[in-house]
Amino acid sequence: MTIDLGSTYATYRYLSKDMANTLKAQAKDPQVARETAYFEANIGKMKTADDLIANYRLFNYAMTAYGLSDMTYAKGFMRKVLASDLSDKNSFASKLNDQRFTQFAKMFSFKTSGDTTTSTQALKQTVMAKYAQQSLEDTAGQSDQGVKLALYFKRVAPTITSAYGLLGDTALWQVCKTVFGFPDAMANADIAKQAEVVKSRLNIADLKDPAKVDKLLQRFAVTWDVTNNSQSNPVLVLFESGINQSVSSGTSAGLLNLKYGG
Repeated sequence: MTIDLGSTYATYRYLSKDMANTLKAQAKDPQVARETAYFEANIGKMKTADDLIANYRLFNYAMTAYGLSDMTYAKGFMRKVLASDLSDKNSFASKLNDQRFTQFAKMFSFKTSGDTTTSTQALKQTVMAKYAQQSLEDTAGQSDQGVKLALYFKRVAPTITSAYGLLGDTALWQVCKTVFGFPDAMANADIAKQAEVVKSRLNIADLKDPAKVDKLLQRFAVTWDVTNNSQSNPVLVLFESGINQSVSSGTSAGLLNLKYGG
């Protein structure tokens, strides 16, 4: 399903106003529906991690669902992920410090659940829902990277519990940089100082409030439009100008603290 209304703001608002129906529509996209039908009909036949990895179509579907499509080629690497003991913080998957891998290993837990791992309806429904969400974001990104970033932030931000979670995720951090005007040079500062500046501009607890997240993402979309989309509506330019004025003083103070150790 391809929706492009000419601006990040308009497209994001359209897609996010009723996410449940948006995802239902995405699931009906011919290519998505075709791959999903194949997954649903065949995933239960996969009895081991090697079975899953050897079936490219199923493996690619599962990897895409967890945002790992660019790692589908790394079969040896993913065997180590799936063989990991997630209760051990020193296991291969745990030490990657990336929840995508640990979530993937938890879902396809052949190590603990054996040949019944893929037979549950819960696994099918969870993975298919994730695939629809991920394919929506990927499709949006083909025409407007800002929409993809906004949809990703909306999905992932509620799971973030500290400023470090934002700093450590490239996509989440891009949204924050756009909204609050954090410069690239900020990356040169001590990570603890960076976290302090983030917390001075954003209450991390607000990320669990859907209304506050949507408000932040509207600001992001407008700013992204003005910066990246040359055909932006002049009204959005005025709106973005007001946002920048409200953000600039707090951001400047935080950056001074970074520079002088305040």
